[in-house]
Amino acid sequence: MKIGSSSKKQEEKLDLAARAAWLYYVAGNTQHELARKLKISRPAAQRLVAVALERGIVKVQVHHKVTCCLEVATILRQRYGLAVCEVVPSNEDSTDQVLRKIAVAGAQIMESYLSEPQPRIVALSSGRTMKAVIDELPAIVRTQHRLVSLVGAIAHDGSSNRYDVALRTAEKTSSKYFLLPSPFIADSAEERKQWCRHRLYRVVEMLAGQADVAFVGIGEMGVGCPMHRDGFINDAVAHELVEAGAVGEMLGWAFNRSGEPVHTSIHERVTSIHLRRPPKKPVIAFAAGLSKAEAVLGALRGHWINGLVTDETCAQKILQSD
Repeated sequence: MKIGSSSKKQEEKLDLAARAAWLYYVAGNTQHELARKLKISRPAAQRLVAVALERGIVKVQVHHKVTCCLEVATILRQRYGLAVCEVVPSNEDSTDQVLRKIAVAGAQIMESYLSEPQPRIVALSSGRTMKAVIDELPAIVRTQHRLVSLVGAIAHDGSSNRYDVALRTAEKTSSKYFLLPSPFIADSAEERKQWCRHRLYRVVEMLAGQADVAFVGIGEMGVGCPMHRDGFINDAVAHELVEAGAVGEMLGWAFNRSGEPVHTSIHERVTSIHLRRPPKKPVIAFAAGLSKAEAVLGALRGHWINGLVTDETCAQKILQSD
């Protein structure tokens, strides 16, 4: 009799749990309304809904495009040991729309670091994607931070690098800003040595080595790539890099599919500051678009980064290629 009585009580409890779950998930009642209709306390109503979930009476599914992005981000994080990974939806979106989504997500991550009250050294690269991220960054006064540019502040024609973002970030945060006093790419290996020996270059290099976090862009490499279009490299160098197996670049340093540095004539002329590989501090990259997939994969394989913000199309291509 006791066994039968116990079994009956369990069945009654499951029936009540099912009713509670239906009222909550299907009928849309609040927990307060649920408790009132079942004439039980609110904590008891919460427990019944929990029982329904535990026993499999309720199956929760999230039908939204963001769900796929979360799953892909989890796979990327686990496969490549990433501390940070954000994937934004991109199906059927235009290039500008995808870039905007990357920028918004990237700005949120950047803000989380800049919002810290403790003094921080933040290292920054340059580029279109980085500029888009900074444009989405809200103004937040953080005079205690120091911002360090990892790339030369001087463009090929002697003008300032229009994609330099450290100054713009400093304007938004009121932080102290340290520019790298050199051209992005020197005219010769000897000229590069002269720039890199300068006292002010050494100061910025030392600060960059102490950075608490670095935010960087990843560029594809090849004929017609951004570095080629913007005049940083000419046709001959672009073809030389392709023939040497370069698929991407970070801070101007080219690498192949395995993430290993590609040594060409330009390698001895880049003045950007080298980052530690693998990084001991967060190095978070922003990259958008299918054209970046091979470059991002190279950066992941080469352990150049331990954080990534990208879009769904690029992320899916990375997983399919590796």
